[in-house]
Amino acid sequence: MALILILVFFGVFVTCALLLSAGSAGASHQAERARANLYAALASGQTETDPIVDLRKKELFSAIPWINRWLLQLELAPKLRTLLYQSGLQWTVGALLLMSIACFVIPAYLLYWRTEVLIFSLLLGFLVALAPLAFVLYKRASRFDQIEQELPEALDLMVSGLRAGHSLVTTLRLVAHESPEPISSEFKICFDEQNYGLELRTAMDNLVKRVPLQDLRIVVTAILIQKESGGNLAEVLEKAAHVIRERFRLKRQIRVYTAQGRLTGWILSFLPIVLGIALYLVNPKTMSVLWTNPVGIKLLYLSSAMTISGALIIRKIVNMKV
Repeated sequence: MALILILVFFGVFVTCALLLSAGSAGASHQAERARANLYAALASGQTETDPIVDLRKKELFSAIPWINRWLLQLELAPKLRTLLYQSGLQWTVGALLLMSIACFVIPAYLLYWRTEVLIFSLLLGFLVALAPLAFVLYKRASRFDQIEQELPEALDLMVSGLRAGHSLVTTLRLVAHESPEPISSEFKICFDEQNYGLELRTAMDNLVKRVPLQDLRIVVTAILIQKESGGNLAEVLEKAAHVIRERFRLKRQIRVYTAQGRLTGWILSFLPIVLGIALYLVNPKTMSVLWTNPVGIKLLYLSSAMTISGALIIRKIVNMKV
């Protein structure tokens, strides 16, 4: 029994001695490295410093340097950049302009090569050149519609946080981390701006500028008024969420009621173009009279103007604001 106790004591002693020696060796090794670095810095007269991180936002409109410099001088470039950001597309302004130019040149050249009608070719090329911008606007509207759908749930999350005793800034951070995209990224930017020293009013105004929705503008106005005059912010946000849900339900009903009118507008707008292409494929000689005869050219101009005006009138009828 005594021998076992002696062996256990000896094993514990050896283990502690090894651990202490290893620690002292590591510490001495670190000390030697620190001493060597200090001597090297004193010998060279220079010290290693962390690289300077530039936190400023840089406006990059194109990956091509000369196009980027040219776009920086245009007043239209920041507006296009805002549209691209709001649409959620990872495009640059230069890429959008290059796609529009390509969509203008190729159809216009092919149509002129086939028909030799300059004005009509330029008009059709201009309409095709608007396709990239129309796609950007479509993605922007889809993203705004998704944010509008997610906004009541985000407000409910803020109401729960406020009633649990959290501050307004903490609820903004909660929405930024718990809500789905794309509303979480917008609230995260708002929280980061306020967290880095920007005033709450300025951060909220920037949020409304990035997402110019009427529902979000109502929420931001309610928050700013409560910040200045006081009151129960949780109750105000809860009522705002209820109003937003009712407006969204009414907008859905209006879209159902105007679905037939919108479908009619799309059919009447694209039916002449599709029918003209189909007839040209069937009998090119008969359809070529439209751009080889002076009367046919006038009919083309008149039909294009009437089609565009009719589409705009139908859009004005079915587009009801709530």
